[in-house]
Amino acid sequence: QVQLVESGGGLVQAGGSLRLSCTASGRTFAMYGWFRQAPGKEREFVAAITWSSGDRYYAESVEGRFTISRDSAKKTVYLQMNSLSPEDTAVYYCAAVRYRPSGSTWTVPPTYEYWGQGTQVTVSA
Repeated sequence: QVQLVESGGGLVQAGGSLRLSCTASGRTFAMYGWFRQAPGKEREFVAAITWSSGDRYYAESVEGRFTISRDSAKKTVYLQMNSLSPEDTAVYYCAAVRYRPSGSTWTVPPTYEYWGQGTQVTVSA
């Protein structure tokens, strides 16, 4: 059974950093994404990466501050988050899809087939 397990969330002060990890059990996927959902808001795209070529995509709100990467040996995808602000507070979810999506549909949650349980990131002012 495929599982995505996230870790690395927590409480940090504004300007600080956190690194989230997402480890897949059972297999690797063509594409991984990170999404986040704040209370009362819709789930939004944060970043995505293709497993084979390492192509990376970011939401405008995080570009330059967040970095998505992968470790093939560990079957793990990371999200390094720097210069955090209270607006980044949310539950962060890792997601994966078996086949590379067409166009720019990697920004859309229904594109992804598997989801982690989520990890809370709280940034204090």
